[in-house]
Amino acid sequence: MVGRLTGKRALVTGAGQGIGRAVALAMAAEDAQVIATSRSPDKLADLDRADAISVSAMDVTDDTAIKKTFAEVGPVDILVNCAGWVHSGTILDCDDADWARSLDQNVTACFRTMRAALPGMLARGSGSIVNIASVASSITGVANRAAYGASKAALIGLSKAVARDFIGQGIRCNVLAPGTTESPSLNERINATPDPAATRAAFIARQPMGRLGTLEEMAAACVYLASDESTFTTGTVLVVDGGQTL
Repeated sequence: MVGRLTGKRALVTGAGQGIGRAVALAMAAEDAQVIATSRSPDKLADLDRADAISVSAMDVTDDTAIKKTFAEVGPVDILVNCAGWVHSGTILDCDDADWARSLDQNVTACFRTMRAALPGMLARGSGSIVNIASVASSITGVANRAAYGASKAALIGLSKAVARDFIGQGIRCNVLAPGTTESPSLNERINATPDPAATRAAFIARQPMGRLGTLEEMAAACVYLASDESTFTTGTVLVVDGGQTL
């Protein structure tokens, strides 16, 4: 059976865990050749499958490393930016270093990877970019996510600009905006609170569906946006949040 991404080469950042890892696996299952990247190579070891997934250590905050990786792997058909960082707290809890890290890892990193991927896409007249943002962004305000929400709002704006600038050259750029999703990162943040059970219950209560999203649900939405099934879709924000922002 032919997969939905047969013949496509996809580079996925933040593939060491969470949504990025799920996306890499889902795209490989759809017959894409996947380059899974992370700044933590140990997290990629079990993803290295010669028939579907190759791995590459790449820090998305290091422009030299990004350029080196793209020079080594060559042109890609799909770029998925999953790497990110969540700062918890209000603006009064956010110092300059936290603010700078939020913007660098959540927005500027995507600027760098898109800038590296676009020339190859433009040369072939096609390409699909999917940036993972969040409903905590320009979509809605979420408590204690000031820097994170601002950075993801900026990512949505950047994505729309890229979509508009290259719409006539075969390039699509879309955004996936997940709601609260069960992931290693979320579990770390929950377990770091004084009452993890209460914190988890509060996260669940935000979704009217009464549960957290799954990594597989986010990966499926990402595969759709990356694939030729969505060829008439660009500059859009696909919200997958269990009704959180209704």
